[in-house]
Amino acid sequence: MTPATTPGGASVPPVTARQRPGRGAGARPLALARFLFIAVLALELILRARTEAPFLTVGLLWAAVFAAVTALAITLVAGLLPGRARDVAVGLALAFLTLLFVSQLIYYDIFGTFYTVFSATNAGQVAEFAADIVGKIAENAWWLLALSVPLLVFVGSRFRAGPRRRASWRQQAVTAGMLVLLVGGALAGINLGDRGQNSAYDTYYRDQHPVTAVNRLGLVTSMRVDLQRNLLGLGGEKAPPAAVAPPRHTPDGAVTEEPPADGARQTSGARGEPEREAAPEPNVLDIDFDQLAAEEDDDELRALHEYFAAREPTVQNEQTGRFEGYNLVFVTAEGFSHLAVDPEVTPTLHRLTTEGFRFTDFYTPIWGVSTSDGEYVATTGLIPKSGVWSMYQSGDNAMPFAMGNQLGRLGYATLAYHNHTYDYYRRDVSHPNLGYDYKGLGSGLDVTPTWPESDVEMIELTMPEVLEQEPFHAYYMTVSGHLQYNFGGNFIAAKNRELVEDLPYSEAGKAYMATQIELDRAMELLLEELEEDGVADRTLVVLSSDHYPYGLTREQIEELEGHEVDDVELYRNSLVMYAPGMEPVTVDEPVASMDIIPTLSNLLGLEFDSRLLMGRDVFSDAEPLVIFSDRSFLTDMGRYDAVAQEFTPAEGVEVPEGYRQAISDEIDRRFYYSAMILDRDYYGVVVDR
Repeated sequence: MTPATTPGGASVPPVTARQRPGRGAGARPLALARFLFIAVLALELILRARTEAPFLTVGLLWAAVFAAVTALAITLVAGLLPGRARDVAVGLALAFLTLLFVSQLIYYDIFGTFYTVFSATNAGQVAEFAADIVGKIAENAWWLLALSVPLLVFVGSRFRAGPRRRASWRQQAVTAGMLVLLVGGALAGINLGDRGQNSAYDTYYRDQHPVTAVNRLGLVTSMRVDLQRNLLGLGGEKAPPAAVAPPRHTPDGAVTEEPPADGARQTSGARGEPEREAAPEPNVLDIDFDQLAAEEDDDELRALHEYFAAREPTVQNEQTGRFEGYNLVFVTAEGFSHLAVDPEVTPTLHRLTTEGFRFTDFYTPIWGVSTSDGEYVATTGLIPKSGVWSMYQSGDNAMPFAMGNQLGRLGYATLAYHNHTYDYYRRDVSHPNLGYDYKGLGSGLDVTPTWPESDVEMIELTMPEVLEQEPFHAYYMTVSGHLQYNFGGNFIAAKNRELVEDLPYSEAGKAYMATQIELDRAMELLLEELEEDGVADRTLVVLSSDHYPYGLTREQIEELEGHEVDDVELYRNSLVMYAPGMEPVTVDEPVASMDIIPTLSNLLGLEFDSRLLMGRDVFSDAEPLVIFSDRSFLTDMGRYDAVAQEFTPAEGVEVPEGYRQAISDEIDRRFYYSAMILDRDYYGVVVDR
């Protein structure tokens, strides 16, 4: 083809098919958008396949719709750039998405959930888990390669392609118009569709459960919503409807009448005439929520006042003050589970769980930030806010019901210890605010820096300080039970390997038991120190877990359990509340880690307000309620799977009409108002006022 010339005689390159305006040129942005749509959707599908998320759900439709939105958005932005700059921009976008999906897949494989934007921006200490991450990368090599295919295809195709012109304004307008129409249609569909728990609407506009959000909306959109809500402060959640009491019931399911308004009950007098017994004292502080609501101009604070005014407080009972004046040792044990309790292998843990309060139906739900959120629930009685580190975020708030603050006000020495890096999850901020003189590795606690560190060594180093003055309250966050459960990279497992060689388990099962032997020996040493110092008979020992041992696969947990485990039993656990010499007491109704603080407050005879805690005193007449992070729940009436939206009544129980919905509505309120307590420093408003 002969080059054309300009009027001045200069030659002009011929117009090729690649450069010629018309159908081919106009289609190029849409061709890129099609490729990006296929790429993003492929990433979403691969992640679902690896994490075993359901495919045949409406969530897959929304993942596809938002994949198209992402593709058009990248195309629109890249179209503002010329030639190679456009290729670089698209390549960087694809590289970012690939890294996002790769890191989330690895994170999920380790922790059983997805990380949030907040966690990603506060992940400076992730290098401490480098060995675990490398191991998971090796295990998932083929999955990671599959996630890299779209990026590799794009890079390969761009090397072969010639130069391209900047997209025309007409092409940009078409892309922008399609983007606006698709976003508008998606939002309309979400708003007109199901608005129930865990629906697309629920996860888009309300507090997110990371796994459910990814399942319903796709990873890209769930993280974008998380970013705008928790980091940028956009699109805050609206308050749920006002509380309506669920139908009351007896254990056999019969609906009962409401009690007398003043809480008193009638008995027969000496002459056969009815007389009224004095109503038991409620566990409340002197807070007039109604007056506070009437005087409040702030809508959010007024809603908080009105909600807590409507809540029924628990009342004092036969266990109130049973351990008043006792010393308290409170342990949150990394990865502890009833699976680790064995009369031969872990005799001290067996003693603690059988000779104190016996909780036969106890659960430790896992939350979005695993260990830190589990610790937050156990030490505050509140539900963590999704998307942030609630324990760290509470560091500037009033936290009057934490044991350190409650007992510190009574003159107790209040000490807290963690045998791993002292500022991990910013415990250096949160734990002093909970009322503790806090020490950890690198700040006052000189344990040997192995991985993980020894619980036994932590007890050896700290008990002399704890026993220096009485009354005392010592809080421990252990680390010996941490994953990975193997004998190659886990120092504690290797240390105790000989003690588990004859157990009939896989290597992972044996390694897990080896880590729990370290906890068992630590608790044995703690009891010995209390006994030798002469304070054992006036010391209450409490031990619970931060979460179930998710470092084990479902099959490995079933191996230790001895039978198949369903999605509720997966979170079943042990709770220790033990004082030497006490008569064992069995608690056979559902109990959760959120109930620890109100129960302890009652046992120790402390002044607290039960209306301001999301758990309950298990010895009160409050009905049991175990809440899971996806808003499923368990009561003595049955269990509800909020994802499948299925309620299964307990055997032989007749469930009152409207019961399930009433419980679900109350759970929505508890999630919302727990977050508001954190965000608005509500305890500082009504308790420390």
